[in-house]
Amino acid sequence: MTKSPLIGITMGDPAGIGPEIIAEALLDPEIRSRCRPLVLGDPDVMAERIRRPGSGCGLRILDDPRGADPSPACIDLLCLSNLGGGKIVPGRPCVEGGRAMMAYILRAVELAMAGVLDAVVTAPISKRLMKEAGYPFEGHTQLLAHLTKTRKVVMMLAGARLRVSLVTIHLALKDVAGILTEEAVYDTIVMTAGALRDDFGIPRPRVAVAALNPHAGEEGLFGREESRFIAPAVRRARGREYAVEGPFPADTLFHKAACGAYDAVVAMYHDQGLIPLKLLHFSDAVNVTLGLPIIRTSVDHGTAYDIAGKGIADPCSLKAAVFMAAEMALRRRDARQGRSGGGRC
Repeated sequence: MTKSPLIGITMGDPAGIGPEIIAEALLDPEIRSRCRPLVLGDPDVMAERIRRPGSGCGLRILDDPRGADPSPACIDLLCLSNLGGGKIVPGRPCVEGGRAMMAYILRAVELAMAGVLDAVVTAPISKRLMKEAGYPFEGHTQLLAHLTKTRKVVMMLAGARLRVSLVTIHLALKDVAGILTEEAVYDTIVMTAGALRDDFGIPRPRVAVAALNPHAGEEGLFGREESRFIAPAVRRARGREYAVEGPFPADTLFHKAACGAYDAVVAMYHDQGLIPLKLLHFSDAVNVTLGLPIIRTSVDHGTAYDIAGKGIADPCSLKAAVFMAAEMALRRRDARQGRSGGGRC
């Protein structure tokens, strides 16, 4: 019988809500039925988070990640830091925790690239601590592209009703128009369609592209980015037989997509895509990095220092990220076996 996917879950900033949402999520028997979860993190921090009445869950430290087991009796952990002795206080980030946070990510990527992990799920990190630890990147997405030597990546946020890919990510709104190119829009369309087909199991994905300006520029009255960059990228993708339409005014497009007219929307900038996405999927959206040689999903929220350690953090986004990573891993496994003439056991 083929083993269920081995999913590495990085603990994120130890002072944030990452450890507690992991501890809470891994109590869900449905996760254990779909994958073998392995936490990459700190044993003292995780042990503290699972010490609560009624959890009935222990902690097992592994030397070999391949030994992870889906048993609900314990959380399997690969020890990558030693932050005991009161070094970490929930809600109070520190440089030592930031260095540990980065160690979890680096090891997870290494194991995924080596084929040991079938996918990586990341808990939230602090961008400030990442830079203080010596990694001057804007966030997880850019860091993972660097570590895997990937030239082009796309951030997708996905929920059951809406999926959104972003052409630009973390930059000032005033800079968006100046950075848009036909190539960037086209690449985002193609990578989105490819992921919908290969990782989400949609044979003929329908992609809609949002305009940058109100009313899609109103024939140049409110801007010319639509005619200069976005429409040419759409035409080019359609010429390659992708089922893509646009650019459409964003104020009506997301309603149509959420009602099922499209499988994903390509948005031009961060808030254009994430406001409607989070309106529908505030607690269960998943961040997926497209274009990497490994599978990476993540929660769609931050470290939430203000509630860290209080036991009230919602694990739904993390659970959704684990479920999605497991599904993607199985689809890729099936595709490999299909190419080699085999099938799932």
